[in-house]
Amino acid sequence: MTRLLLHACCAPCSLEPVRMLVEEGFEPTICWTNPNIQPAEEHERRLAELRRWTADNGIPLIEADEDYVAWERGVAPIGARERERRCRACYALRLAEAVQVAEARGFEYVATTLAVSPYQLFDVCNDVLARLAAAHGLTPVIRDFRPWYPEATRRSRELGMYRQNYCGCRFSAAEAALDRIRMRDERRAAKRQAK
Repeated sequence: MTRLLLHACCAPCSLEPVRMLVEEGFEPTICWTNPNIQPAEEHERRLAELRRWTADNGIPLIEADEDYVAWERGVAPIGARERERRCRACYALRLAEAVQVAEARGFEYVATTLAVSPYQLFDVCNDVLARLAAAHGLTPVIRDFRPWYPEATRRSRELGMYRQNYCGCRFSAAEAALDRIRMRDERRAAKRQAK
């Protein structure tokens, strides 16, 4: 087995990447560094679920530094205006810490679970990962896990995992709430038209 550091945003999004990476011959160690997740109670709930799941499955977990001040200075000012720019800055902050941990702990390979959710910016995230990995002499393992998102959703529900309904930051929480309202309104309009 080849050691790999896997940055994880939550337990549900870790399910399929861990399974698939193990099938490929990797031995994942999960790295948690997510200063974007707000409020604090949400952050702790996601971390507690990840701790439980990794402990139950014998998966090593590294809880890396989380620079909340850097997130507030470098990401928050972008706000809701420019999602791609905001997410790129957020990915960069989180993945920079992960690749530093990987380098310091002797990993050669690094990946992220952010490539699971269809709500993430796949190409932007992987561009950031590839650049940071190269700068640290690491090999990025980039996989498109998005087709397995429904399976991860199903499995996480079967396991009774806590599932969040937004990426993590306060801006994504607001965007997700607006999306839910829009989808509700579209369903109601479709029902009215069908009558």
